[in-house]
Amino acid sequence: MQMRAKSPSLVPVSLRAPVATDEDRFIALARRSRALHAPWTSAPSSPDAFAAYLAQMAMPVNRSFLVCLPMKAGGDDQIAGVFNLSQIVMSNFRSAYLGYYVFAGYERQGLMREGLRQLVRHAFGPLKLHRLEANIQPGNEASIALVKACGFQQEGFSPRYLKINHRWRDHERWAIVAD
Repeated sequence: MQMRAKSPSLVPVSLRAPVATDEDRFIALARRSRALHAPWTSAPSSPDAFAAYLAQMAMPVNRSFLVCLPMKAGGDDQIAGVFNLSQIVMSNFRSAYLGYYVFAGYERQGLMREGLRQLVRHAFGPLKLHRLEANIQPGNEASIALVKACGFQQEGFSPRYLKINHRWRDHERWAIVAD
């Protein structure tokens, strides 16, 4: 599954599932991005962590999407970031949690915004979800700006909501629902 952007104003991005052959590039990007991600998240940065990530995302309640730039001449596409849908619940709820991060060198270029717009269309279209929820630490201004730009609304505040980098952290709750 690959989704392509249609926006002429941005470099076209596509979304695709991560695969085992992404391991070396993904790990290198995660390691290079540690300072950017701290304290908000930590991406899989070892072969074991990447294998565990792929296994987790292969479960029916999860989906992962790499935000990719077009292939270089004779090479592979460039991985700019990641979106994860987790705890996907269907039936009457039709909801999922959204997590994401950009890799260092690709931030503040509109790539994640275009990728998130594609992801929302995919979630509310082919995946038939009704709601996406993103929980964001209050100081993560770039992440909050991203969801705002894509139509998410702040719904609340959850103290000590999620354990990140060995600490319980407060989060703002942002969500978007299908029209």
